[in-house]
Amino acid sequence: MIHARFEWRGATRYGRASGEGFEVLNGDPVRGAGAPTGRVAPAEEVRLLAPVLPGTIVAVGRNYADHIAETGMGAPPVPRLFFKPSSAVVGPGEPVVYPMQSQQVEHEAELAVVIGRTARSVTAQEAPGFVFGYTCGNDVTARDVQKADGQPSWAKAFDTFCPLGPVIATDLDPTGLDVSCHVNGRRTQHANTSLMLTSVAGLIEYITAAMTLHPGDVILTGTPAGVGPVLPGDEMAVTVAGVGTLRNPIVSGAQ
Repeated sequence: MIHARFEWRGATRYGRASGEGFEVLNGDPVRGAGAPTGRVAPAEEVRLLAPVLPGTIVAVGRNYADHIAETGMGAPPVPRLFFKPSSAVVGPGEPVVYPMQSQQVEHEAELAVVIGRTARSVTAQEAPGFVFGYTCGNDVTARDVQKADGQPSWAKAFDTFCPLGPVIATDLDPTGLDVSCHVNGRRTQHANTSLMLTSVAGLIEYITAAMTLHPGDVILTGTPAGVGPVLPGDEMAVTVAGVGTLRNPIVSGAQ
């Protein structure tokens, strides 16, 4: 099933795909609401928004061997985690702002996991029952900032640096999904989630051993090889099989 958050007739609404539009729900299904209202919003009348507004965004570094190789760094012995602020989230079509503090902004296509139940000390076997669904994520990074201070969080924390969308797919198997990125129509990244060093289930187990995840929280599961620079005027397009394509233009932060 496909779920979306969108603007329709002057209000923000939630819905699930139905025919040529979205069946409007009475609340956020990620957080336990979402009964049908009987209304259908035609697809051509809606503007898709970020499909979820996470309280916590946990991101994973170096989770694909080919990306580890291109960085010249070693494989981490355990998942390498960092956090992105909720203020970084933007939806499909929204601009990513190239900050004045950076001269090297890069795209990172990722499978994003949307949590659907409060999760603490969840085993890998139990993990699928705590997932609401999956969407596309782009872990945009100011690479020169990251190199300057030696850690990822600040370089990935700029406003607009976490595009999510366009929708949430609830019935996917995350162990074999193609993930790709195109910049201005040219493919720069392509891999399959079967190549992740730590699976979605393993990440949920590792993360919830230390912290509680709540409905709506997001895990960015890592990026494959091919990360590269983008400039104002470029368009990034992240595609996850079964979800769709998340497109975002880059605009200059200089005013």
